[in-house]
Amino acid sequence: MFKKKPNIKPLAPLRSSDRRKLADQIIADFCVEVPNTDEHQPHENKNDQASSALSLGALRNSLLPENALSARFNTTFGPDLKEVSGTLYAGAHPGEEQRILWFKIEERLLPTVYTLWRHPQLIPLLYTPDFVLQKLRSGSPLMTPGLARGPPFPSRATKNAVVAVASIEKPSVPMVVGICEIDVASLNQVQGAKGHAVRSEHWDGDELWAWSPAGKLGGAAPENIDGWDVGDNTAALQAGMEHLNVDEQEQEDGEEGGVLLPEDIETIKNFKPQNHYVEGESAEACEEVDVEEKELSTKDIDEAFWNAFLYGVHNHRKNHKNDPYQGLNFPIHQSLVISNFILPYLPIFTPHQAASLQLKKTSWKNARKFIKALDKKQLLKSKDRDGGECVVQDIDFEDQAFTSFKPYKLPKKDTPGAESGGGGGGKAIVAGSSLADDSIGQKLNKINLYRPKEQLAPIFEANNASVKALYLPSELRPIIAAYIESENLISNTNKRLVNLNPILANAVFGGNSSLDREVIAKGNVPRDALIDRVLQSCSPYWAILRNDETRDTVKAKAGKAPTIQFILETRSGNKIVTELSGVETFHISPQPLAEELQKACASSTSVSQLVSSSPKNPVMEILVQGPQKDAVMKALEKRGVNRQWVDVVDKTKGKKK
Repeated sequence: MFKKKPNIKPLAPLRSSDRRKLADQIIADFCVEVPNTDEHQPHENKNDQASSALSLGALRNSLLPENALSARFNTTFGPDLKEVSGTLYAGAHPGEEQRILWFKIEERLLPTVYTLWRHPQLIPLLYTPDFVLQKLRSGSPLMTPGLARGPPFPSRATKNAVVAVASIEKPSVPMVVGICEIDVASLNQVQGAKGHAVRSEHWDGDELWAWSPAGKLGGAAPENIDGWDVGDNTAALQAGMEHLNVDEQEQEDGEEGGVLLPEDIETIKNFKPQNHYVEGESAEACEEVDVEEKELSTKDIDEAFWNAFLYGVHNHRKNHKNDPYQGLNFPIHQSLVISNFILPYLPIFTPHQAASLQLKKTSWKNARKFIKALDKKQLLKSKDRDGGECVVQDIDFEDQAFTSFKPYKLPKKDTPGAESGGGGGGKAIVAGSSLADDSIGQKLNKINLYRPKEQLAPIFEANNASVKALYLPSELRPIIAAYIESENLISNTNKRLVNLNPILANAVFGGNSSLDREVIAKGNVPRDALIDRVLQSCSPYWAILRNDETRDTVKAKAGKAPTIQFILETRSGNKIVTELSGVETFHISPQPLAEELQKACASSTSVSQLVSSSPKNPVMEILVQGPQKDAVMKALEKRGVNRQWVDVVDKTKGKKK
């Protein structure tokens, strides 16, 4: 619902009496258990991590802080752009940023993810695979076959009930808030079922999540929340995963939108992955592996992660053997080691394997202990940092474990499990960037081309040139000069003037402007002015050539050559942000650029779709906190962008009186 930014009216403090009534309504509507202060009674509070001695007032403050604000909002929703209005309730818990905690639509209160992250078991929690959850976070409804880890499902997940949805990969972190469109609790099976199960109302990453009075980015989701994922339903998880795969079969059956999943489990059972290696890998073909849906032991998961690291370093060593330090910029944070050297090289062929091959299911449980195990085997050198994390200071690329490693088969990027980690091989991190960024050091050349219109055909045919071809400005000049000489149009009194003949008068100066009438009446025009008018009479095209590309290998596009949009803007009073968009046209990936700017500027960054861009051809916008013009320009120049190709707009300067 909040994929598009809502129109929010000014926030106003919530009166204490109204706040208490609203908190009591929340306690009643969501059956929140009030802490029992009687020491002779058992304490059991599933909705808060605070002690059982919390008073009713403290519970109210936890659900809706004393500094709560409220504001009316309106937005549009659905394909018919239905008008929706309601009320938002924002607040800040001690030591945290002010965020939207609740929203009311049609007199119904719904929590945001910020509230759910603090109050486990507040509403029923449903599960779905991560690749399905990504669809829900774009506004799609959850289809019935997409439900995992059941039946049975939570007894409170009845029709019209408010529920949360988490991925089976991170089952303790709710990421979507929705409303049940069917009685999920009564479902006996989901395989072969059709229709919507949950309608997405709000999710981590939408405009409610991103709202902040200081213009700061939305809060990151925790890695784990105690109290949400109660019990490990492994059997139900396996049964729920067997038949899942994103498809459009139900679309043909008349369903409108949503994340669709096929009925036929043979899609996965008969899946035969291709022998696909990492780009640049020249190893011989391996034997076909028969993919079986069997439970992986901890030993199997440990071995998969260990071999994935060996594979990742082996492949990086081979592709960067001539680079200093193999192209790496040490030290490397533990999360980057996992995301670049391990996850892309996990042999994940099915959703079941994607659910099993998780770092938390290894014997090491977390990235730090895994890296310490690699350090103990002298494959790398690591160092602890504050906060229970570590960094890799060096990797022994000449260790026999890397040099003698034999690559194994990886799934294609479009296989069901590839989105969860394995497949495609990925690209390891290189110096100057946390992720692979092949745009660093590229050479770009932006060229403007022109296609003559039909009325200019006589001018070009006189020089055996086609009006259907594209020309550089430097190529048009000799064609026009040859026509002038062939028609003997050079003025006898001034060699810089060209006498107009009927063809030039009609094709170039055939307009009704006063300047055209003046030139025709005068009978001649300066040579340079004539060439400029011919260019204006042509249709503009453009192309951006990268490295060794030529005009013959790159298809030119019609229209005016684009520029990168750079905007400095003030938000929420005096907070300045830097907005950057349009970098994709210049062969620059927004995400690696945003991560480089985050480090260079020591500031928070985000990447999201530009509001004004088309969903079919989305343009991503990079948002950086603070005025970061110099850092952005430096990063763009590293990627071959000329400063003249950047359109800078400074909205922070006051209007002139």
